[in-house]
Amino acid sequence: MKIRIGQGFDVHAFGPGEHIMLGGVRVPHTQGVIAHSDGDVALHALCDALLGALALGDIGQHFPPSDARWKDADSRALLRHCNDLLHAQGWQAGNCDITVICERPKVGPHAQAMREIIATDLGIAMDAVSVKATTSEKLGFTGRGEGIAAQAVCLLVRA
Repeated sequence: MKIRIGQGFDVHAFGPGEHIMLGGVRVPHTQGVIAHSDGDVALHALCDALLGALALGDIGQHFPPSDARWKDADSRALLRHCNDLLHAQGWQAGNCDITVICERPKVGPHAQAMREIIATDLGIAMDAVSVKATTSEKLGFTGRGEGIAAQAVCLLVRA
């Protein structure tokens, strides 16, 4: 097979703090997230998509919250590790598409910076990285402002 597709999803509850990490970007917010690592839902969903495309399990298996090495970890390091796993098996990211689901903070002003970071960390062209956002129309936990979620899909191609 010359291509593989993976999808990922992540969610974190809001908690104390004054910013969140999103797509590798420090985004000012009235709250932080409750997480073992930096809680970057966009990068966590992308990592799960990459791992899923390779049938290598999920982010929790590779970076378990029970392992102190990952406490407050920079999610960009996790993404680069997943990218190394791709390359070790002869694959590379072809493109990826991430959707952040929240009422706040607003993602649009930060999407370009997120795309640049993700493209750099995956070693692909920026036009192969999409970051967008949607609300849940004030429904559910994201609609009530209790947390943030993200989903990602990626296409892998033989390197």
